[in-house]
Amino acid sequence: MGFLDKIFGKKNNSSKKEGIPATSSLKYNLDYIKNKLKDCDDVIYRDIWVGENQQYNLAIVFIDGLVDKDLINDHVLHSLLLDSRQADPSIEKIKRNLYEVIKKGTITGGDIKEITDLDKCILSILSGDTALLFDGSHEIVIISSKGWQMRSISPPEAETVVRGPREGFTETIRVNTALVRRWIRDPNLKIKQMQIGERTHTDVAVLYIEDIVDRNVLDKVMERLKNIKIDGVFESGYIEQLIEEDWHSPFPQVLNTERPDKVAASLLEGRVAILTDNTPFALIIPTTLATLFQSPEDYYERWMISSLLRILRFLAAIVALISPAVYIAFTAYHPGLIPTKLTLYIAATRQGVPFPAFFEALVMEATFELLREAGVRLPVPIGQTIGIVGGLIIGQAAVQAGIVSPLMVIVVAVTAVASFAIPSYSAAIAFRMLRFIFILFAAVFGLYGIMLGFMVLLTHLVVLKSFGVPYLSPFVEIDMSDLADTLIKAPVMYFKNRPEILDTPDKRKMKDLREEKIESIEDDRRDRNDKKQ
Repeated sequence: MGFLDKIFGKKNNSSKKEGIPATSSLKYNLDYIKNKLKDCDDVIYRDIWVGENQQYNLAIVFIDGLVDKDLINDHVLHSLLLDSRQADPSIEKIKRNLYEVIKKGTITGGDIKEITDLDKCILSILSGDTALLFDGSHEIVIISSKGWQMRSISPPEAETVVRGPREGFTETIRVNTALVRRWIRDPNLKIKQMQIGERTHTDVAVLYIEDIVDRNVLDKVMERLKNIKIDGVFESGYIEQLIEEDWHSPFPQVLNTERPDKVAASLLEGRVAILTDNTPFALIIPTTLATLFQSPEDYYERWMISSLLRILRFLAAIVALISPAVYIAFTAYHPGLIPTKLTLYIAATRQGVPFPAFFEALVMEATFELLREAGVRLPVPIGQTIGIVGGLIIGQAAVQAGIVSPLMVIVVAVTAVASFAIPSYSAAIAFRMLRFIFILFAAVFGLYGIMLGFMVLLTHLVVLKSFGVPYLSPFVEIDMSDLADTLIKAPVMYFKNRPEILDTPDKRKMKDLREEKIESIEDDRRDRNDKKQ
């Protein structure tokens, strides 16, 4: 069985763990919970006695630091200790069924559910809820009381825009789903939540619009998520790697973003979004090569500005991919293709350089990648200093020492700047990795090696798919309406339909202005006829 088959194979139902049912004995239920959570000093147990002579025993269990203590004090303990004691103790219904009285008439918490499984009870406690157990009842009340410290909503650091909203996702999944709800106030927006991770039980939410989503994509996403078997999920990158189709490819087949507006726009196109707890990055499925070059700002600016910027990004990707390789090919194999004056200048700058162009480019690219990685890992003020000062000092020192030529430093710098122009960080990394392969091909075969590299790359992109959608769509399946939002961004009035690459039940996204005008004329005509009659 292959690697992917092991991940996406059928689940073995015989290995599914059955939960321990709760009993009517409060002591048994508490002993089971305490045994499972022993040596956990942050677990709080509180015994409560109510009734005429305090003959009825209750208990609440929660974890300090994961709950909102004000909610527990005001809506749970206050109700149990004071309100329940003020009830008439002679009422036989209270004596017969304390559980029903407290659940329906005493607890003032907003979100309450009932369970009869002790293992599910422990999982709820570990998730930040409060468990209320009764003596004489096998039912357990779970009160939603999550209230841990969380980061406030702030602008996304990886996807900044000049024009557009400044809200970004946080590490709390419920805050993130609320942000998407604010953008799409449609009852057809569905949020299906599940838990992934045998030990972490990480909350994962799948978002889609019921009457728009591509059902084939949705079914594949749900199937692959349900078949993930792993101890823990700490970031959405785990899920991204486990559900993508071709893990050999350097290109991302799942788009990640920190922006709620980008998720909302993708949902309206018929795509599926995945939100994971403890991370601000959402996943958008499916994705294509064209979507990696799209920025939310493209849709907030006029079409001419957006088209120019998008063309600039595609050119920047080509520059980031082949600039050092082209320099090596021309200087080492094809100097006759360069103008004479430029050839003489390159030869003069390389005079005294002891290394061939291939080794020179390899060392400079590796050095710059080292500086970039160091700048990312260091604290922000120090990282900026290392990136700027380190690059200037090392480049200038290398030129003065005669190790590299000045033109090579310029090529490497332009290549680095071009890679930053790609909106998707994952796509930028892919182009940075492929750059070294193109350098190797150019060093061995010259321009023919670059052409060979392009042929191999295009062949890979043509066969690559993201959840059944061709990665080079709509270029491989040419559709004029989809081409309006690829290399260029057409005026907004041309986006009347959803992408053809997605099999969406509702294809129409915007009514044609001409159709609306015709309908208005017909309505006026009907009104005049009604008045005449």
